[in-house]
Amino acid sequence: MLRALLGLIAALALACLGGLAWLALRPEPAAPPILVEAPAAPPPVLAAVIAAGRPLRAGALLGPDDLSRLELPAASLPAGARPDTPAERAELIGAMLRQSMAAGQPLRAGEDVIRPGDRGFLAAVLAPGMRAVSIGVDAVTGTAGLIWPGDRVDLLLSQALDAQSLPATRRVAGETVLADLRVVAIDQRLVQGAVSLDNAAGVERGNRTVTLEVTPAQAERVAVAGRLGRLALTVRAALPEPPGAAPRLPLTWSGDVSAALQDPGNQTGPMLRLFQGPAKTEEIRF
Repeated sequence: MLRALLGLIAALALACLGGLAWLALRPEPAAPPILVEAPAAPPPVLAAVIAAGRPLRAGALLGPDDLSRLELPAASLPAGARPDTPAERAELIGAMLRQSMAAGQPLRAGEDVIRPGDRGFLAAVLAPGMRAVSIGVDAVTGTAGLIWPGDRVDLLLSQALDAQSLPATRRVAGETVLADLRVVAIDQRLVQGAVSLDNAAGVERGNRTVTLEVTPAQAERVAVAGRLGRLALTVRAALPEPPGAAPRLPLTWSGDVSAALQDPGNQTGPMLRLFQGPAKTEEIRF
């Protein structure tokens, strides 16, 4: 019995010694790998270009509301994209689209548009059978320079009649010579407001040229009207006139505008008309 107990103790001692030896001689565990984060890629460099602000049809004349700003990576800009600067926008306003464009599509120079002043601009803008005629306007008759290509306008004529035999109420007349004409160009360059890029240095220009799309017969009327008196433009609403709108008067006389010319005190009583030569007539009322 004692011999068996000593053998068990010896076996346990040997097992302990073997375990200690294994712990002392085993290799150390490998250290966990160190994760190194890669540096973040720099954000792409963006460039602002001019794009269509809404769906546009081929043949449309560009206005300020048709252009928008679009930011794209500079490395992947479409060929011919126009940078979004005031000068570039001014070059595009009044230009005609060669092809239809979707909203947000960049505008390309020389491919998508043809600008006022470019060769063949008017021929491309005009509808078949139509003509282009130009009239001179100033800041007042041209609605302060706020007319854009593509607007619809009426052409007004005001003239003073020199016949002394006419009463005061019939010596000045105004009329609408032509209605619903399309503006196809203003000067050769159009910018927002009444000041063009040519005036950026502070040089004022009192007169401008507005080009209208007319029929051959209307072109003759415009030429005659320009010799008779002063021409002015009025801008029509974008929406059609509602049914039942007040009819336009064919002619407006000075007496229709000024009540002073229709003073009953000046119209009643006997009148004596003195003829002093073929060109001068004087009226005397009693």
